[in-house]
Amino acid sequence: MYSVSELLEKVNHQVENLQFTRVPQELYEPIRYVLSMGGKRLRPTLMLMAYNLYKNDVDSILSPASGIEIYHNYTLLHDDLMDRAERRRGKTTVHKIWGDNVAILSGDAMLVLAYQYMSQVADRHLPQILPLFTQTALEICEGQQMDMNFENRNDVTEDEYISMIRLKTSVLLAASLKIGALLADCPIEDAATLYELGISMGLAFQLKDDYLDVYGNPDVFGKNIGGDILCGKKTYLLIQAMEHADTRQRSLLDKWLSDKAAAPTDKIKAVTALYNETGADRLCEEKIRLYSRKAEEQLQSLNVPEEQKGLLRHLLEDLTVRER
Repeated sequence: MYSVSELLEKVNHQVENLQFTRVPQELYEPIRYVLSMGGKRLRPTLMLMAYNLYKNDVDSILSPASGIEIYHNYTLLHDDLMDRAERRRGKTTVHKIWGDNVAILSGDAMLVLAYQYMSQVADRHLPQILPLFTQTALEICEGQQMDMNFENRNDVTEDEYISMIRLKTSVLLAASLKIGALLADCPIEDAATLYELGISMGLAFQLKDDYLDVYGNPDVFGKNIGGDILCGKKTYLLIQAMEHADTRQRSLLDKWLSDKAAAPTDKIKAVTALYNETGADRLCEEKIRLYSRKAEEQLQSLNVPEEQKGLLRHLLEDLTVRER
């Protein structure tokens, strides 16, 4: 079996050497720029890892792995546009450089390219792969709309939030694992188990992201702490704080979250203190552990030799105990 670093190296080489030779180049230049930003390349690596559980010729699925990475970056490009974000991975976002119209059009082209690369599989696999990929793409749109809906609500429940991050984050990790396994002609039971493993992994991953945005070390996390607090984003921490706050604490939460003129450092410090008081931090950590245990149980049930599960187990640990 390949190591994670070896699989990541293959993914990086593949993505970095993608050729976009069609015209007009003004459409493709932003695409090259987005893909040059790097990132974890987690989704294509997961696809190769799942494939490698059953077969060794991982180079044979680098095209669909590229498709999943192009698709993921397409969602980030459009997310940045909708959020009016100015930076992504330390670089200026596409819409800030080329404008909104180019960002929309180049993003649309990335979606088409993702399908083009995803379809470069054996004919017998197309009836399995394309419907799964299409369903995943639709669900991610649904999750994004739910997230947008939450912006104007103060009564978002825990169940609603988990449903949203399942759609917005988890299903693409799950699909990456399942597609890789299906391309390796794995047992259908394992493909289903890997999908559920991806769901659990994604939920733990996103909840950890919520936690690190408040409690992470900015030098390690790679971005400023408290961004979710400043923009009033409905995260697991905020939802739990609202749920468990007494009258005084809820009044303070409402005051700080609605105060647009408050100094950022004061606002972050005050809301973080309320998270601590209400136990939201502890509840978030417990939920991360719950989904991590669930993922471990799902991994354990796979019908592959125990030693072959090690890479996925280590990756799961990295995603849930990470500091960035």
